[in-house]
Amino acid sequence: MDVLYEDNHLIIVNKCVGEIVQGDKTGDEPLSETIKRYLKEKYAKPGNVFCGVTHRLDRPVSGVVVFARTGKALERMNRMFAEHGVEKRYWAIVSGRPEQTEGRLEHYLVRNEKMNKSFAYGSMRPGAKRAVLTYRLLSVGERYSLLEINLETGRHHQIRCQLAAIGLPIKGDLKYGARRSNPDGGISLHARSVEFVHPVSRELIHVEAPAPQDSLWQSLTAGL
Repeated sequence: MDVLYEDNHLIIVNKCVGEIVQGDKTGDEPLSETIKRYLKEKYAKPGNVFCGVTHRLDRPVSGVVVFARTGKALERMNRMFAEHGVEKRYWAIVSGRPEQTEGRLEHYLVRNEKMNKSFAYGSMRPGAKRAVLTYRLLSVGERYSLLEINLETGRHHQIRCQLAAIGLPIKGDLKYGARRSNPDGGISLHARSVEFVHPVSRELIHVEAPAPQDSLWQSLTAGL
């Protein structure tokens, strides 16, 4: 487990592709339980160890995930996420290249629960939720580009759906139009960083997760 930040109130880790943040129907061990075991062993804690989930990343996505070590921290972090008090930045490797080097995307997303997929529309539809993100082109390769994304809203599969809607599917994301899967079964979307005011100490916290180690990620992020 790659721990990026740890204090008495929070623990922030770099999630690998394929890991789940919270328990689901697969029965696979979630990161929350892995962290509990880590804390129990590191600090020789008797009894149950607290580890609260403050937000989630999809299973095929890698990068920064914040967990709370106390109930107070969990309550305050949940409030900050709900009120957009946490700045999250993502890196995405997409097929092709955007027409503009930076831009703002606004769509209305409708979630299909059975398909576990969202659909983007240019105008309001019944059941739709407004989704907004901004992007910036960081580097360009032969077939792929690297974008930095800042979310203004937090919707189901928002980045995946909105980028696909403008013809830039994320590498490996078969559900949203990629031509082939990635060898590790993940998609090339990485939660690069989080920034927020610490819920207890009130100091500014900025944490970055290094890019995945495969050759394409390394070539597109070289020098950044």
